[in-house]
Amino acid sequence: MKLILSSCDFKNEKSKKFILNNIPKPLNEIKVLFMPDDCASKKEILSNKFYDRLVSYGFKRENITVLNYYDADSFKNLDIDMLYLSGGNTFSVLHRIRKHGFQTAMIDYIKNGVIYVGGSAGAHIVSANLEHVLKYDQNTAQITDFSGLNLFDGILVCHFTNERQAHFEALKAEGKYKVAALTNDDSLLIEK
Repeated sequence: MKLILSSCDFKNEKSKKFILNNIPKPLNEIKVLFMPDDCASKKEILSNKFYDRLVSYGFKRENITVLNYYDADSFKNLDIDMLYLSGGNTFSVLHRIRKHGFQTAMIDYIKNGVIYVGGSAGAHIVSANLEHVLKYDQNTAQITDFSGLNLFDGILVCHFTNERQAHFEALKAEGKYKVAALTNDDSLLIEK
C-alpha cells in the first residue's frame, strides 16, 4: 500500500515533485483513475475538463480514466497504477463516494498495490476520522459518520499555517489520534 498525501497535489510544484519522486515510472506511463471532486456535474465528468487538467500535469490522454460516479460499478477492477482524488469539500467528497458505493473499491485498489494520491479532501478521507475538519469545511452533506477510510491511522491538518497551529496543538493534546500537519508545500508518504 502506498499513499501520497498533500494539501495541493499536482497544483503545487513541491508536491508534484514529491509525487513524481515516489512513483515507479514516469507520469506519462501511469494509468490513472481520477476521482472528480464533489462539485463535478455529470456533464463535467463526461466532458474533456478533467482529461485536459491531467494532461497539463503530464499524464497521457489515453492513460486517463475519469470516474463517473453515476456509473461507479463500471470503474471497479480496472487495470490502473494510480487512484487520484484532489480537493473539494471533504464532507461532500466523502458523501459522494459513500452514496455511489465506491469506498470499498477504493480500499481494494489501494490494498492491491494501486498508488493513491490524495490532495486536501483527498488526503483527509483516507485518514481515521474527519470530524476535526468541521473547523475548516462546512458539512454541506450533513454527514454524521465522520470515520474516514482509515488507511492512514491518524488525522491530517491540511493547508497548515500559523492560524491552524492552536487547533493542531489541541488535537495533539487530545491524544485521540496521531496528528500530522501539511502546509501547501508538504507531502506525506505512507507505505505498508
